[in-house]
Amino acid sequence: MTYYIAASIQVWNFRGAVIRHGILNSWYGVLWIAGLMVLSSAVFGNVQEQQRQDFLRAESLLEQGNEAAFLDLSRTLTSYPLYPYLQYQWLKNNLHQTDKVQFFLLRYKDSRYAGLLRDKWLAYLADHDRWHEFVRYYEASGDITLECQFYWGLYNTGNKQQALGEAKRLWTVGYEQPKACDPLFFALTLSPYFTRELIWQRFELALKKDNVTLAGYIHRFLGKADQNSADVWLQVHKKPLLIKDDGFRIGKAAQTGRIFAYGVGRVAKSDLDLAIQIWDGRKHEFTIDQQTAQDVDRTLALALAFQQDSRAYHRLNQLLLVDDIVREWKTRAALLERNWQHVADALAGLTAQQQQEPGWQYWLARSLEAAGNRMAAQTIYQKLALDRSYYGFLAADVVEKPYNLADKPVPLSAYQLEALAQETDFKVVREFNALDRDLEARRQWWYAINKLPKQQLMIAAKLAQLWQWDQQAIITLVKADYWDDLGLRFPIRYLAEVRRNAYRQALNPAIIFGLIRQESMLDKQAVSPAGARGLMQVMPATSRQIAHEMNEALPSDVGLFNPDVNIRQGSYFFKKLLNQFNGHFALAIAAYNAGPYRVMKWLPVDRDVPADIWIETVPYKETRKYIASVFSYAIIYQQALQLMDLQPTDLTQTLKMKNLLHDVPHR
Repeated sequence: MTYYIAASIQVWNFRGAVIRHGILNSWYGVLWIAGLMVLSSAVFGNVQEQQRQDFLRAESLLEQGNEAAFLDLSRTLTSYPLYPYLQYQWLKNNLHQTDKVQFFLLRYKDSRYAGLLRDKWLAYLADHDRWHEFVRYYEASGDITLECQFYWGLYNTGNKQQALGEAKRLWTVGYEQPKACDPLFFALTLSPYFTRELIWQRFELALKKDNVTLAGYIHRFLGKADQNSADVWLQVHKKPLLIKDDGFRIGKAAQTGRIFAYGVGRVAKSDLDLAIQIWDGRKHEFTIDQQTAQDVDRTLALALAFQQDSRAYHRLNQLLLVDDIVREWKTRAALLERNWQHVADALAGLTAQQQQEPGWQYWLARSLEAAGNRMAAQTIYQKLALDRSYYGFLAADVVEKPYNLADKPVPLSAYQLEALAQETDFKVVREFNALDRDLEARRQWWYAINKLPKQQLMIAAKLAQLWQWDQQAIITLVKADYWDDLGLRFPIRYLAEVRRNAYRQALNPAIIFGLIRQESMLDKQAVSPAGARGLMQVMPATSRQIAHEMNEALPSDVGLFNPDVNIRQGSYFFKKLLNQFNGHFALAIAAYNAGPYRVMKWLPVDRDVPADIWIETVPYKETRKYIASVFSYAIIYQQALQLMDLQPTDLTQTLKMKNLLHDVPHR
């Protein structure tokens, strides 16, 4: 990565080139911005390069165990941005040197390494029962082990009441806590805080997490009568259909109603109709507290909605206590019915805040239109068409208006960029990048921006854009809550690869860009928790299948990080899905996210459905947002590509959302 005086940066502006706050912007174009960041020769000259070499040599000496030579060399690097990192590397193996650790924590308290060293030193103090020091230096970091040790430290230094109060919170979860919590929990079990209700609470939480082992452990803390109830609960967890037998009773045990309700929830996961039958037929035989009963009713009603069942609206309408999720799914259930009066009623039941959201404004207009109140609907559509969003684009289609993209680049000067780049945290980022240590650079970046106010975050986003860190730039701008710099949010990279593969697959390049933007934010090294790789997040197993179908050599898992390979396979796979679903982009995009099997399950049973209704009623929130995002991003990229005079295929008809999903197999 290069950070010299001249920098290449791609920025977009729909209104053409303008001068704003000293920086030339254009919607799309490659501009060489001379003098954007005037960095001193001390940073990039021979001194800096020598320091980098000495830093690498010092690390090598430390790895070899040559501590004396390491200390001598590291003393010459005190002005180097990675000096605190170097000292951290040494101190984490010398935690017994209390004075040096304390000095580091004070001298470099604003660095990322102060927190890392503190956590390691606290673990050392806990191992040596140095609780007064532990309590003094502890800072919350999200580490449960250290949190338990902190409260155990409070317990040992005289503040037992606070320690046991917090122990209740840490204990009452449905999963195992670290072993470091055991001393604190043992003290809790011997205290008056350890009540029967607390034991039952964790037992139930454990079963809800399917943690039978933990539930069995909690079982031992119950009294004899309660253990009998717990035994039945464990049986119902393993064989939930036990609750449908007339003989299901535990005398007058207080937990019987809760066990029955829990069993209904378990049955619903595999046989919703049977669960409803059991619940409606037998719930009056048990004493069930109001909250538990309402939770079961809510679970069953939402499950019907997720399964796109015609009974969903009625069931949701019967709920006594509703939340935002219930309100929204009641509207979706009405849409599934195509009952516009129910839609109007459900929309009226949304909170005032929900009603103002673009999505529900769109459906209000649709319901007014369906009721024959075209003028009121048009008024809403016209206003909504000004919104740069999926629903705004739908509204623009209805009123036949151009999409309103409202590009407003972040206003800033070259001086602001340079000033931020010269701050210590960002010098550290730059050095890790110069040393090709991408992971450390990213970690340092997120640490640095978490300390910035919104205005500074906007500058940081532009700095990341300058450094061609697209993903970091996009996420940083999101943290700044600024959405209008489209050049930053939707960079055009890998253009040659996208155009080449779009031509091969007869796809619009904007669709491929929309998928890449949604899948990876243009990070070619992206890896998902499931193992998907690269720009279009191709799974290794899928990659092997695609290579076989394309008669190509099998790429290695690392090879999927190659943009050309990844885009070739991703675009091929998307076109395959598009063919499978008879050219319906909404279905193909949904299948790219959730898989074709699920999409087939979500198709209408016996009739065509408008595509906008189908998308709105997809059961998975992630997939609903995914479809909307890809369409929106494709529209934005379409405009950018048009400004480049590439003249790609027009998306207007492709993305019409009110078209019926026809010529696709029904469930």
